[in-house]
Amino acid sequence: MPKSMIKFAMMANEQINSVYSSDPKGPLSVSFEFFPPKTEAMAKNLWLAMKRLRPLQPSFVSVTYGAGGGTRQRTHDTVTRIQNEGGLTCAAHLTCVGASRSEVNRIAQKYWDAGVRHLVALRGDPPEGQEQFVKPEGGFEYSYQLVEYLHVRKELSIGVAGFPEGHIACTEGKEIDWQRLKGKVDCGADFVITQLFFDNADFFEFRDSLRSQGMSKPILAGIIPILSSRQIQRFTELCGSKLTPEIISTLEKLGDDDEAVSRFGIDYATRQCEDLIANGVEGVHFYTLNKSRATIEVVQNLGIST
Repeated sequence: MPKSMIKFAMMANEQINSVYSSDPKGPLSVSFEFFPPKTEAMAKNLWLAMKRLRPLQPSFVSVTYGAGGGTRQRTHDTVTRIQNEGGLTCAAHLTCVGASRSEVNRIAQKYWDAGVRHLVALRGDPPEGQEQFVKPEGGFEYSYQLVEYLHVRKELSIGVAGFPEGHIACTEGKEIDWQRLKGKVDCGADFVITQLFFDNADFFEFRDSLRSQGMSKPILAGIIPILSSRQIQRFTELCGSKLTPEIISTLEKLGDDDEAVSRFGIDYATRQCEDLIANGVEGVHFYTLNKSRATIEVVQNLGIST
C-alpha cells in the first residue's frame, strides 16, 4: 500500500455507521444534494439554500462532480466549505473520468486532509462532445474498480449510485444492472443512493431484487420535487427515468405555470415519500438543485424528525 494511503488508517468505523444506519427500525436518513456553483451569484444562492436547509439537520449532504470532471476543483471547494464552515457532514462525488489512480489517490487525500470522510464513487459522464466513456490512462474503466480502490481506506464511507429503472446505458436490462450494483457493494460500498424516480413500484422492485441477492446495505431513495415542466422533461430524458401518467397529464394541463407546477411537485413528492416511508425506506435523498423551498416544504409535510 502506498504510504499516502496509510494516513487513512486512523479512522474508527463507528463514525461511518453513525451516519448511515442499516437498522430498519432506526431513524430515517434525510439527505440533500447540491451542485458546485459556477458564478458568484450562484454561490450566493447555494449558501442561502444551505442556510435554510441546515435546521432540518440532514444526515449528510452531497456535492456533485460535473461531466468529465469539469467541476473537480469547485466540487472540492464547495465540499470543504460545507464540511468546515457549514457544520454539515458532506459526501463528495468522485468519478473515474479523466483521472489516473494516482490522481484519484491525490484527490481522496485532499478530502481526507480537509476532514471529509464520505465519498460517492461513480463512473461519471464523459466530457462534453464525447459520446462514450473512455478509460483514462492509468485509471479506472468501471465504478466497481474505483470502489475497490477507495475501500482500501477502511475508515472511509463509500456510496454508489443505483438505478431503479436500470441504467440508461445498460442494454442488457435492469436485472443485469442491479446485479452489477450488487457487485459494487460487494467491492466495499457502504450505501446506495438511487437515481431520481417517480413510480415507487420501480423502487420497490429494485430494492426487493437487491435484498433477494443478499445486499443489506442502506438504500436511499433519490427524490426530486418537480419545479418546472421543461426542466423535469429534460432531466428525465438525460437520465432515462420515466414520468408517471399522473405527472404527464398534470404537466400538460399546467403548461408553463411554474408556480402551479411547483405546488404540484411538492404535493407529489410528499405523497411519494409518505408511501416510501410507510414501506420501510431507510433514507430519502433530495435533489435540491441548490434551492430550498420545495425540499423544506416536503420535509415539513412529512412531519419527520431528522
